[in-house]
Formats: sequence, structure tokens, C-alpha cells
Amino acid sequence: MTSLTEQGDEQPIIIERDDEIAIIRLNRPDRLNAFTFQMGEDVQAALDETDADDSVRAVVITGTGRAFCAGADLGGGASTFELESHAPGEIPPDSGGRLTLRIFASLKPVVMAINGASAGVGVTMTLPADVRIASEDAKFGFVFAKRGLVPEAASSWFLPRLVGLPTALQWTMGAKMVSAAEALEHGLVQRVVPKEDVLSTAIAAARGMTADTAPVSVALTRQLLWRMAGAASPYEAHAADSKAIYYRGTMADVAEGVTAFLEKREPEFTDRVSTDLPHIF
Repeated sequence: MTSLTEQGDEQPIIIERDDEIAIIRLNRPDRLNAFTFQMGEDVQAALDETDADDSVRAVVITGTGRAFCAGADLGGGASTFELESHAPGEIPPDSGGRLTLRIFASLKPVVMAINGASAGVGVTMTLPADVRIASEDAKFGFVFAKRGLVPEAASSWFLPRLVGLPTALQWTMGAKMVSAAEALEHGLVQRVVPKEDVLSTAIAAARGMTADTAPVSVALTRQLLWRMAGAASPYEAHAADSKAIYYRGTMADVAEGVTAFLEKREPEFTDRVSTDLPHIF
């Protein structure tokens, strides 16, 4: 996993490694990491790489400098959100939504290390992550209505599932700036730590979800829980669970996991996400 890493500091993102944890840095600090189409495309490409690299167990996304992401880059002025269609009558897909759906589809756990202010798409891109760690000075700006916009990036699906519908309505319709403390109170973030500890805490959280666990099982578990959050009934979950249990029961990891338990040793899992992931959905 080197192609994006080697592009250097002038690129919208930088990829780093902390052993088995991949770190994706939003890298426009002079613009408070304001979101651009290219940044979104690069993060998606990076996630394609992390999914395909079996040496990566989890992904941490953070910002360079004093902010996480100030939202969409408004340097284009009033026409910033005037998107061009590729065909008459076609509505172009929201670029923030393309990114959040890619994070949603990740085969590796995703942790957000929110190292400062985040607004607009800077907030909504964090919603499909599995854990959000915020710095004490972090603020979350649901400011869409103040810009004449609406919440994007599939946040109308994600946000109510994280904080509840009444809170989501108040924050978005009121275009609220939410403090780290309030975000923690309502479950938007899982921990608030000093700024200098955000990244290390996020890496520890990522390791907490992957140490001594089977990579294929983690990938399937992530997809089961996220996808079933929108299931119409538990019958859909039962059908998906049944497929996952059936396929995993025939694979080497289960035999190893049971044997390791009986022999009172740590398991050594060999199934690979890149080649052995069952097709459940």
C-alpha cells in the first residue's frame, strides 16, 4: 500500500502506517482540511487499498494541523454547490455521499480521530465510522440550513441512528454548533481526550477491535451490524446471520478458534479478507 503515500505533502491526503493500522490524514491544513472532490476521491481510493491489503487490520482517519475538516471548500463562492450533470435530467451523486457510502462498505474497522473543528461534510463523513474520538476543543457544525443547504452524505440515515431522531432534528434544523461535551452526551462521539492524545487513543481503539480476532469475522460482523441497522425486521437479520454462520462454520478460522480455546492458547487465524470473505449480501 504505497501509491498514495508516495504522493507527498502536497496531496489532499497522506497515508501512514502504525504497524497493522493504516492512518489516512486529510492534508490541507492551510484550508483547515476543507473538503474537495479530489480529497473525497483519494480517500475512497485509499480505502480500496486498505480493503485489499491483508496486513491492514483497521483504518484511522484524522486531520493534519489544528482542524479535522472545516467542511466543503467554499473557495468557488456562490457557485460551489452548482453541480453539473453528465446527461440531461440526470442528478449527479453527492460527492460527500460517495465517500460515506465507501466508508460504510469498508471491510476493515474505521475509527475517526477528530482532532479539532469539523463542519458540514467534515461531520457527516465521520458518521459511518465505528468509533469517533474527539479532542476537547472539537466542535461539530451541522450548519447546512445556514448555508441554504440540507444535510448530505446520507446523514439523514446515519445521524438519527447514532444520536436519536429528536437530537438529529434539533441539530440539523437549528444549524447547531455542537461542543465535544454535548457530542459525547448524545453518543456522537465515544470519547473526548486532550488534543495531543486523539490519534493515539484512536489507534488504541482500532487495535481493541482487531487484536486476537479473525479478520474475516471482523469484516462480516461490521457489515452485519451496519446493514441490519436498517433492516425492516429481525427476520432479515436472521437470514443474514444464518448465511454468515454457515459459511464461517466451514472455514479454517472456526476450527482454529475452537481448538485454540480448548488448548488454552491464542488463535492463529489464516483466512484472508482479500480472498476468503463469503458473499453474504
